[in-house]
Amino acid sequence: MKIVMAIIKPFKLDEVRDALNAIGVHGLTVTEVKGYGRQKGHTEIYRGAEYAVSFLPKLKIEVAIAAEFVDKTVAAISSAARTGQIGDGKIFVQPLEQTIRIRTGERDADAL
Repeated sequence: MKIVMAIIKPFKLDEVRDALNAIGVHGLTVTEVKGYGRQKGHTEIYRGAEYAVSFLPKLKIEVAIAAEFVDKTVAAISSAARTGQIGDGKIFVQPLEQTIRIRTGERDADAL
């Protein structure tokens, strides 16, 4: 089992969710986060004053999947989240040791 974590632009959420549903991935967790990468923030003008925005709003999506679905999941997220502009985000894949469904007690692949 693996957990796929993606940091994406907020307006791409619906496209990513639809892409994941299309390949059979139905459960995901979304968290609003802030951060920066190579773009290092930007400047904005508010009421005539310019100020620096160091941390940009992003969404973190987490999906727990069976190991054999990693490539399809990464490809779906990549294609749906891509704008071609700086700040499109990153995808991280990590091992997942154990999964337990609280309601039924199912474990691992059965709990996904």
